[in-house]
Amino acid sequence: MSEKNLCHLCQRRPLRRYCPALERDICAVCCGTEREQSIGCPLDCEHLRDARNHERLPALDPKTLPNPEIELTDRFMDEHQDLAVILGRLLFVAAVQTEGAVDSDMREALAALVTTFKTASSGLIYEARPDNTIAAAVAARFREELDKFRADVEKRSPAHALLDRDLLGVLVFWQRLEYQRSNGRRKGRAFMESLYAVLPPPPEDKTGDTEAIVTGD
Repeated sequence: MSEKNLCHLCQRRPLRRYCPALERDICAVCCGTEREQSIGCPLDCEHLRDARNHERLPALDPKTLPNPEIELTDRFMDEHQDLAVILGRLLFVAAVQTEGAVDSDMREALAALVTTFKTASSGLIYEARPDNTIAAAVAARFREELDKFRADVEKRSPAHALLDRDLLGVLVFWQRLEYQRSNGRRKGRAFMESLYAVLPPPPEDKTGDTEAIVTGD
């Protein structure tokens, strides 16, 4: 077989599928082993999406989930479901608007955000910043959008201003979900993709959506 028909990554196996990230054909084995490791796969890649359907996530010990002292009851999540959706959207927007962001960056960003709101809920003002510049950019972008949203809620319904302790609980929910959804690959974005997949489209009536969040109706 001529070299031009061999995978340029391994130089051994025949070409089998087109890689949109590399903009060239590669073999099926390299596609599987290098996917989200050395190759930053676009989320709409057909081979990545097919792999997601068969992906086995690393085993997770529940005892390793962060902030075990914060209890997220069914009642809390039911009462703050709309807030969880909104914060999930803001996380997704912050992630996709930060070049190079992957799940490991999201983990660091969420850790910093949880620390910030844990401190705030105790009455202190302290903003934790990740050392990782990409994670820091994600966290900053999220805070920017969250501050706008909080101001809008308070303007529309001052009696229902969002509490730091409620924001903390929802952020811990997303933080733990990242641990559960991450596939552990160096350039993995399984959690980021799940943010998009599990979130409903924005409602047409934004005023009504805000009312539902601040009142819990």
